[in-house]
Amino acid sequence: MRRRDFISLLGGAAAIWPHAVHAQQPPVIGALFLGRSEGAAAQTAGFHLGLRQAGFEVGKSLRMEYRYADNQADRLLALATELVKTPVALIVVFGGPAPALAAKAATTTIPIVFGSVPDPVRGGLVASINRPGGNVTGVSTLTLELDPKRLELLHELAPARGPLGVLLNPTRPDTQIQSDGIKTAAQSIGRELVLGHASTVAQIDAAFAMFKERSVAGVLIGADPYFTNQIPQLVALSSRYGWPAIQQWREFAEAGGLAGYGPNQTDAYRQAGIFAARILKGEKPADLPVQQVAKFEFVINLRTAKALGLTVPLPLLGRADEVIE
Repeated sequence: MRRRDFISLLGGAAAIWPHAVHAQQPPVIGALFLGRSEGAAAQTAGFHLGLRQAGFEVGKSLRMEYRYADNQADRLLALATELVKTPVALIVVFGGPAPALAAKAATTTIPIVFGSVPDPVRGGLVASINRPGGNVTGVSTLTLELDPKRLELLHELAPARGPLGVLLNPTRPDTQIQSDGIKTAAQSIGRELVLGHASTVAQIDAAFAMFKERSVAGVLIGADPYFTNQIPQLVALSSRYGWPAIQQWREFAEAGGLAGYGPNQTDAYRQAGIFAARILKGEKPADLPVQQVAKFEFVINLRTAKALGLTVPLPLLGRADEVIE
């Protein structure tokens, strides 16, 4: 081989080898959480399960970069920008619309997958359910839309006379819609409401103290990502005051609350994991229709009911998907 041809061959190999080495590197998924790491077990487990079902193993065929805002929404944009600069092949968001909007503001090119957003069209995340457009898609779940049903269930669980307390997060953009739906449900069942508003730990304590002053018979914890991350505090307060309480996730009942009614968030994020895998394999988020979780779970903690001195009606037990004894 002539020296010139040999040098040309080496030059060609030098141009190819870096790409070959790069191609062997596993893709990196950025995970952006509104809440804290200790409150994200069910969501993270569901997402990892979906990836595995689609052929990806975290730590082997891909890596994860995690960022937690610790319930401080004003940190989300900076954390999303960090992930963009890492860089990552895809961003998955946990905790409702806020982290999804922050990720969308940080990048228009990196794919974004959400796992629990009630109305992504109204929230400005996608153009439509069937044709999302842009770089965002994911899984939609009913959250605040189910609060009226939760109030009806609480009414059956807490038939004692007296108003029902309702805890809402005033920083939620659609709090008024949420409040109106709950008030309509209360009128239909003939129960008085006492509304409490909180977006901090201290405000939650103050709202429960106000509920005690108003002698509520039970508490509905409105659907909200912040309250999801405060389940231990909410369970402890409900127990301290001796009130039956209901929240949107089964994890509330598993932690010692009386009942949870809503979508299964582990399954929602499992579907988000499958979406992420499809995108990593080459599909475009603009062409992946938003999926909606259709399965709802009603979980009753019978141990808590007994501790509260409640007798859960047999028809209600029969309607429960799971009874914790």
